[in-house]
Amino acid sequence: MSEETVPPTPQRDIKASHVAREWKYSAPLVSCRYDPTGRYLLAGSMDFTIQRWDLQEDLHASFAGHQSWLRGIGFSADGQQLYSAGYEGKLCFWDATTLPSDGQPVKPTRQIDAHKSWIRWLAMHPNGQLLATAGNDLKVKLWSTETGDLIQTLEGHEKHIYSLIFHPNGEALLSGDLQGVVNQWDLSTGKLVRTFDAKPLHAYKNGWEVDYGGVRCMTFSPDGQLLACGGLHKATNAFAGEQEPLVLVFDWESGQQVRTHETTGIPRGIVWRLVYEDDGTLVGGIGGDTSFLVFWNEEQTEIHKMKMPNTAHDMDRHPHDISLATAHHDGYLRITRMEQKDV
Repeated sequence: MSEETVPPTPQRDIKASHVAREWKYSAPLVSCRYDPTGRYLLAGSMDFTIQRWDLQEDLHASFAGHQSWLRGIGFSADGQQLYSAGYEGKLCFWDATTLPSDGQPVKPTRQIDAHKSWIRWLAMHPNGQLLATAGNDLKVKLWSTETGDLIQTLEGHEKHIYSLIFHPNGEALLSGDLQGVVNQWDLSTGKLVRTFDAKPLHAYKNGWEVDYGGVRCMTFSPDGQLLACGGLHKATNAFAGEQEPLVLVFDWESGQQVRTHETTGIPRGIVWRLVYEDDGTLVGGIGGDTSFLVFWNEEQTEIHKMKMPNTAHDMDRHPHDISLATAHHDGYLRITRMEQKDV
């Protein structure tokens, strides 16, 4: 979709947000992403496939190549190439727009044994020439999107790495781990530049000898001046999922925490995904026993929250429109519109 064909963004009204569209798949969904054009919506499923819905023509396609669940999904800038990373440690490259005439699943064009264990996150560089993966082997790896070659390996985490994000300026990569450590890496040298302290997102329970929590997601404000890290706190029973959602916001220049976002009335929740609206509103996709879309401004507690019909495992923002997609355990992929319902 060219810039000339992108429709104007409708007027946003977050307090009128509602589920406007949904599709049912035969297995639970664990991840979702819009492609850069906004035409396709993709979801990773517990049956190890990627499902793609064409939002213009309501067509559906399946991508099969992983041997595990996958949460890592990314695209080239033009949306022609798809990249995915799974819990089995594989990184897959795909032709993103393929629709086989025989109805059989799309197969990857390249498969790479990228990590020795789970890949929990995949992040795309702003220029589209690099992608980053984070594995349970405590390594962050940078890959060429053109050749699939390994460009660089970054090491320094002591606990599992849960999330990755490139700064919008393209000069830095951040990696957040289970212990609440966020490392900033200089891409030109591969050196560790500094560390953000997100330890309120981590808990250690002596009785069980278990670490719990971690930096489950990160996002930057549109101007790149704020870094938001999501996860959980008040973890009284890790195995029973007794915790509450928490977001920490840092000033990029100083590296200092400037605010905290919490929720009211959402027990047992985890922040799985964060995105900023262009006006600075922060949106969180929260899963748990009950799932919500939560909206914050500069205040500590939310300005609005919307309960979802079923447990959500991931959320994404449409690149041009006022829509949010959520992937649900009941197999539904749902689209929420942040506007008044049509009468």
